Amino acid sequence: MNKNCNNLINVTFNDGSERLVPAGTTLLELSKDFKGKYPSTIVAGRVNNHIRELTYRLDKSCNVSFIDLTDEDGMRIYRRSLHFILIKAVKDLFPDRKVIISHSISKGMYCEIQGETELTERETVSIENRMREIVKARIPFVRQVIPAEEAKELFLTMGRKDRYSIIEHRKKPQVTIYSLGDLKDYFYGYMVPDTGYVSLFELKYYPPGLIIRFPEKSNPNVLPEFREQKKLFSIFKEFKTWLRVLGVENVGALNDIVSSGRVCDLIRVAEALQEKKIAQIADMIAFNKEKKKVILISGPSSSGKTTFAQRLSIQLRVNGLRPVTISLDDYFVDRNLTPRDENGDYDFEALEAIDVPLFNRHLSDLINGIEVEVPIFSFTKGCREKVGRKLKIDDDQVLIIEGIHGLNEKLTASIPKERKFKIYISALTSLNIDDHNRIPSTDTRMIRRIVRDYQFRGTSAINTIRRWPSVRRGEEKNIFPFQEEADVMFNSSLVYELGVLKTLAEPLLAEIDDSNPEYTEAKRLIKFLSYFLPIDSKEIPANSIIREFIGGSCFY
Repeated sequence: MNKNCNNLINVTFNDGSERLVPAGTTLLELSKDFKGKYPSTIVAGRVNNHIRELTYRLDKSCNVSFIDLTDEDGMRIYRRSLHFILIKAVKDLFPDRKVIISHSISKGMYCEIQGETELTERETVSIENRMREIVKARIPFVRQVIPAEEAKELFLTMGRKDRYSIIEHRKKPQVTIYSLGDLKDYFYGYMVPDTGYVSLFELKYYPPGLIIRFPEKSNPNVLPEFREQKKLFSIFKEFKTWLRVLGVENVGALNDIVSSGRVCDLIRVAEALQEKKIAQIADMIAFNKEKKKVILISGPSSSGKTTFAQRLSIQLRVNGLRPVTISLDDYFVDRNLTPRDENGDYDFEALEAIDVPLFNRHLSDLINGIEVEVPIFSFTKGCREKVGRKLKIDDDQVLIIEGIHGLNEKLTASIPKERKFKIYISALTSLNIDDHNRIPSTDTRMIRRIVRDYQFRGTSAINTIRRWPSVRRGEEKNIFPFQEEADVMFNSSLVYELGVLKTLAEPLLAEIDDSNPEYTEAKRLIKFLSYFLPIDSKEIPANSIIREFIGGSCFY
């Protein structure tokens, strides 16, 4: 095909087809011929593996693929656009109130609507109705790049100190601003062309705020079932209170502390708050009227479970208990009996990969004072060693078991509930970039894992990113459905950690170029980390959870 025709460019699509189109053709115009080839609504595109909005005009020959709502990037664009519509609706109805996009909960996003009076259910209905009017009007999202000084002046005029601080510390010469009608704002990422793309949503009154509900990429045409998560909501609320104690409710405030040389105090207080919480959990176990003998610790990848278990053990010893650790890995079934996933690979994360009957029998015997022979699993042989290790526990000893299935009652079905204590741990980040741009807990955990896998497992950032969707599927199946079964939740997130991880993660992510499918995710994470000022790790104590990922832990 001739690529040199006057004013024509050649576009190659991911299905291998090619097309000559006039220079200046938008992705939106091209996407109309591909609607039936994607499972859901097309909301953006990739041009030479760079994400572009549908309003983007092609000026030279390139490769193009489209992004729909079954793509994680597509769902991010949908949610971000929906958040802007919410902010616009609140401003239209209640101009004196402030919206804070807070954290994910119950298959949605919890948002605070701050004002002189608390939000009511009637007002929530009014906001949703206004949002639907905005959607029906198909108002365009207009992107504009302006000088940083102009943006700072804009946000100061709007009373947005949270956004002003980010621009001040980021030191970028230009800032991308979006307009929705008469409202201007900044968002960390891309938008759909107009509000008509965002029609599937629901607001749920959830005092003192609301939950904005939206579809999931696994089924983008329906809203997921609402499931109450009171314990998870409570731990987010607790962390928000901690952030207020620390004086750090957004990244701008964190950067102010770093730039003024006060970060050492912040590190010490943040670590002390976590230690206090771990001590409180140990007290709950030690002084419980029902004598707990089995402590189960579970949480998603890179939550800091191993360090938490070590620190909890120390606090239990302070209370006169002697913890004994059992590894679930030693109860794997032989390799030939391991179930396989949909791709035919061994599914080591399935509950059926564990010899649950033997595990329960051993636990029952141990808490009844009977000696057992705990197996030792050889990963190189794919089976247990012929001889295990003898174990018997005394009255002042408790069993600590760390594993992804710890909250699933099926794992320990034969043990009475009153003898068990279940702990859910995750990096539940509540720190926002600013009022309208949150930090997903998933991003914090992935950056932790990128750093740890490179340092201690010889795994490159590209391979960690490549494997992450599989890790997330395992969490969605084996961990998240059981969160509310926990007796207590522990937030392993540290308010300062992303400033530390930044220095280690950025060089690893920068090695991924646009010839790799993982490039767009690497680029997104680099941009995300650019909001943080770097923090030196030398003041971090050796028993810190973050040491599990950056090195220097006293436990290893």
